[in-house]
Amino acid sequence: MDFSGNLKSLVEKAKHIVITTHTHPDADGIGSQLGLCLGLREFQKNVFCVNEESLLERYRYLDHLALIQSADQFLENDNPPIDLLIVVDTNTLDRVGDKMNSLITDKTKVIYIDHHPYQQFLGKEHLIDPTAAATGQLVSELLDNLGIELTSQIALPLYTAILIDTNSFRYPTVTHRTHQVVSKLLETGISSSGAYNKIYGTKTIKHTHFLARVLATTQSQSDIAWIHITEELQQEFGITAEESNAFINHLLVLDNIKVACMFREDSGNIKLSLRSHGQIDVGKIADALGGGGHSHAAATRLTLPSSPEQVQKLIQDTVNQIEKLL
Repeated sequence: MDFSGNLKSLVEKAKHIVITTHTHPDADGIGSQLGLCLGLREFQKNVFCVNEESLLERYRYLDHLALIQSADQFLENDNPPIDLLIVVDTNTLDRVGDKMNSLITDKTKVIYIDHHPYQQFLGKEHLIDPTAAATGQLVSELLDNLGIELTSQIALPLYTAILIDTNSFRYPTVTHRTHQVVSKLLETGISSSGAYNKIYGTKTIKHTHFLARVLATTQSQSDIAWIHITEELQQEFGITAEESNAFINHLLVLDNIKVACMFREDSGNIKLSLRSHGQIDVGKIADALGGGGHSHAAATRLTLPSSPEQVQKLIQDTVNQIEKLL
């Protein structure tokens, strides 16, 4: 039995189904979760979206029915035990959060739908395809295989998932298969420009000034370029971490740069984001640094030193390490 057939069988047998994604979810995780939930509700089943934390304000427009709840809310509502847990956009329970893990019992069946590389083969009962451009693409194909009609309500979160995780269709994982999926999503009547504007939003002058200050920190060494966002700078402009996620993409237009890095200070850590055009596998680099991700987009976390001088030394040492890994 193929994955869609196996999933349909599990859904039909389950009484209480929960769909979750990784902690600090992005639009691919959230969009895939919402699209799948709306689709599976066509089977007249109790399907819930539950994440470790509440949905961020910037994604609420995707969840027009307020389907996503936090693990705390789910527990407060005294819901029955979960029969089937579907985890999207990650392939390990280590990334869904402690509260979500507490909801799992020995009777809970866990299924993964993901496009990230896996550390070990989990079996054919899961849908893990690293060749897919986004988890949203996999969910779209799955719903099609299940014979579920796409509506604009289902299509918008799935289209947004693909849009974000391909950097607006710029990454090398985008293929004819991706565009075939996108074509079907657009046939529902959603607006591609409207979806783009909603997720990227309009920017304020303050945001533009913040970007200018960040790009002014740009340095390069060999085939590597990097920027550094301090906590002080974020506080000065009142800009959240989410709002600076795409800043790293500005480095990919530089001549002769193969790897772009963004060092962003965040609550005692430095999140190091890595990007490439695909020729260099930054997923392997991130893995060597204790993180992981795709060949073209990956990340890891470093411990934030106590002084600015030590921070600069850590950044330079990390860049040197990345250079050796190229």
